Amino acid sequence: MIEKQRYIIDFTISALLRRKGKNITLLVSYTLVVALLASVMFLTHSLRTEAAFVLQGSPPLIVQKLVAGRFDYIPVEYGKKIGAFRGVDSVKGRLWGYYFDSFTGANYTIMAFEEMSLAPGSITIGEGVARIRKIAVGDMFPVTNYRGETILFTVASVLSSSSSLVASDLILMPEKDFRSLFNISPAYVTDFAVTAGNARELPTIARKITKTLPDTRPILRDEILRTYDSLFSWRSGILIVILCSVIIAFLIFSWDRASGLSAEEKYEIGILKALGWDTSDVLMMKFWEGAAISLTSFLGGLVLAYVHVFFASTTLFTPVLKGWSVLYPDFRLVPAIDAFQVAALFFLSVVPYTVATIIPVWRAATIDPDTVMRAYR
Repeated sequence: MIEKQRYIIDFTISALLRRKGKNITLLVSYTLVVALLASVMFLTHSLRTEAAFVLQGSPPLIVQKLVAGRFDYIPVEYGKKIGAFRGVDSVKGRLWGYYFDSFTGANYTIMAFEEMSLAPGSITIGEGVARIRKIAVGDMFPVTNYRGETILFTVASVLSSSSSLVASDLILMPEKDFRSLFNISPAYVTDFAVTAGNARELPTIARKITKTLPDTRPILRDEILRTYDSLFSWRSGILIVILCSVIIAFLIFSWDRASGLSAEEKYEIGILKALGWDTSDVLMMKFWEGAAISLTSFLGGLVLAYVHVFFASTTLFTPVLKGWSVLYPDFRLVPAIDAFQVAALFFLSVVPYTVATIIPVWRAATIDPDTVMRAYR
C-alpha cells in the first residue's frame, strides 16, 4: 500500500513537471491573488491590535461639551460636579487642539502638558513634526497665534520614535503658553478625563453625567475602540472591492484550468487506466496534483503578504487604510495574525480549487480506456 502511494506521488510530480509552463503560470497568479487578500487581512488585524494597545493608555471616560451639536470648550465648574458623582475616582481637565501648518500643509496636535516641567516658551515635539520640519533640539519653531502674530518656541526635546504611532504629530507646551496662543480663559478646558474605581460603573457614571449635564457628551473608551474597528473594517472592504475584478478573473482562470482537462491529460488518464490503475488511484493522483499547486500558492501568498505588511510597511495598501494625511507616522507594525481569517482564506482559496480538479478527472476516469485513447491519440 505504501509503495502504491509512493508511486502515485512520484507520477504526480512527473505530471507537474511535464506541464511546468502552465503550472508555473497558474502558480504565480494564484500566489499573487492570495498575497493581496492576505495582505489586507494582516494589515487590518494588525491596525486593530495596535489601536486596542494604544487605547489601553487613554482615559476610560472622556466628557466633552456640545453646542448646537458641535464640540466646544467646557467650564471647569463641570469638573467639580462630575467629581461629586459616586464611583468617580478622579476628574482631570485637558487642554488640546489642532494647528494647521501652512508651511508643510500638515495638521499638528497641540496639547498643554505640565508633567514634563517645560519652561515657558519651550515645547516638546513628536518625531514626525521634527522630520517634516527638519528641526532638532535647540531650534526655533514658529507658531501663529489667534491674532495672526508669529510666536517662536524653542524645541526642548523630541519624543522617541517608539511613540510615533500616537505622538508623531504631537506638540507639547506649558498650559500658560497654550492659553495665550489660542486665547482660552482659565475658566475653560477642552474636555475632562474621568476615571472610576470600578470600570464596570463607567456606563452608569456616563448616564448620570448626561442626565445632570445634558449639554455634555460622555465618550467611553470601548466606544472609541468600536469606532476604530468599524473604520478599519470599512476601509479593508474598500480594498476588497477594488481587488474584486482581479479575484473574479483569477477564479475564472483557475476554474477553467482545474475543471477543463486537456486532450493530453485525458489521454494520460486513459493510458493509466489501461495499465491497471483504479479510478480511485487516478483521482488520488489528480487530487495531489491540485493540492500541490493550491497549497504551494497559499503558503507562498502568506509569506509574501507577511513580508509586505510587516517588513515592507505595506507599500500598496497603507495610504488607503491609514487615510489621507500629509504627516504619516513612521512606525513598524507588530506582527498580529488572526487564525480565523487565515482559515477562512484557506477554505476560500485552496479547497474550491482542489475539489474542482476531482469532478472532471472522475468523469474521464470512468470512460473506457480504449475509447479515450482512440479519441485523443
